[in-house]
Amino acid sequence: MNQEERSERSRAQILEAALKLFSHRGYGATSVSDIAEDAGLSKGNVYHHFTDKETIFRELLDQYFRAMSNPEFPFNRALAEGRFPENLEELGRAARETVKDYRAYVALIYVDVVEFDGTHIRKFYSDMALRFEVFMKKHGMEEELAGRLQDGLSPISAVMLATRIFYNYFSIEIIFGVKDHFGKNTDEVVGEISRILRNGMLKNGQPQTK
Repeated sequence: MNQEERSERSRAQILEAALKLFSHRGYGATSVSDIAEDAGLSKGNVYHHFTDKETIFRELLDQYFRAMSNPEFPFNRALAEGRFPENLEELGRAARETVKDYRAYVALIYVDVVEFDGTHIRKFYSDMALRFEVFMKKHGMEEELAGRLQDGLSPISAVMLATRIFYNYFSIEIIFGVKDHFGKNTDEVVGEISRILRNGMLKNGQPQTK
């Protein structure tokens, strides 16, 4: 192993240790010394790779955000390969897979909200609509979906709403450990949420207010 490979390995060890500690203890309760000890490295080695603890925290969030932009990200793959909103059930299962696989990273979002008032994640979420617009245009979804939605409904808003509902549901289940908090199992909940999103809550013919 050459010097560059050793350096990359050390950096990866630092990030892995920090992810585990930040996601379980929080940011304030984790020190650089804690990260170094868990990574099996010296404190000086940590500072060689990262200026300070907050730089490590930002890099971990950036890792997650980069992953979310990858076409092979479970939710992106499900959205691109199906026909929205007919594939809502598949999107729900993909959201669960995503939160499960990236559990520690998702936990960092809550850490940022509690300890930093959302400072590091604010821009990512403020740009979310634009990213969905680019994604949907790339896959030819926006125009096709606009022709099938109710008049005046935004395709981007429709996809974002479904995304947020599924991610929030599974964050409570997986991050907070509250299983079946709708009083039903996962498949039943995904099916019911999908049905509501696709068809609304009222029976056909019931009066609706705007």
